[in-house]
Amino acid sequence: MEIGEVLGNRFRLKILKVLTQLRELNVSEIAGRTRANHKTVMEHLKILEREGLLQHKRFGRIHLYRLDEGSAKARAVKALLDAWGKIENTNHFT
Repeated sequence: MEIGEVLGNRFRLKILKVLTQLRELNVSEIAGRTRANHKTVMEHLKILEREGLLQHKRFGRIHLYRLDEGSAKARAVKALLDAWGKIENTNHFT
């Protein structure tokens, strides 16, 4: 999948932003923070995991997701989101 297809979806960007900020969350927490339903979140989480950006672990019925720190793609996305956030914060004070 091309970068535009992965990052060109607002729900996937929201998920990545939330996980960049909060490190690890379960599906329900991600759904609440992104204001998306559980099914939609699961679809996007699967895409992000398949593309090597996320990893998850399972504890019974609970699935915890986080950025895959071993992935060059995930590190690049995190750097982009961190830099973008710093620029947005700087622009709010000027």
